[in-house]
Amino acid sequence: MTFLRRTCKEAAALMVAREDRILSLDDKVALYFHLMACKTCPRFEKQLLTLRHSMREWRHYRENDIDSAG
Repeated sequence: MTFLRRTCKEAAALMVAREDRILSLDDKVALYFHLMACKTCPRFEKQLLTLRHSMREWRHYRENDIDSAG
């Protein structure tokens, strides 16, 4: 199953790409196994998820701020 192996750089690219598109099944499985075996990439994934959540909250805050100003 060497086709499932990804480097940290490739895994990071998949995590970023996942924000914009649905990953193929092969990429999802490869990323899952990489995250299970790697010590540092899960930390990067957590940072991305925190950033996504923060941006969603900021967007919601801005929409409410604009609505109340009008």
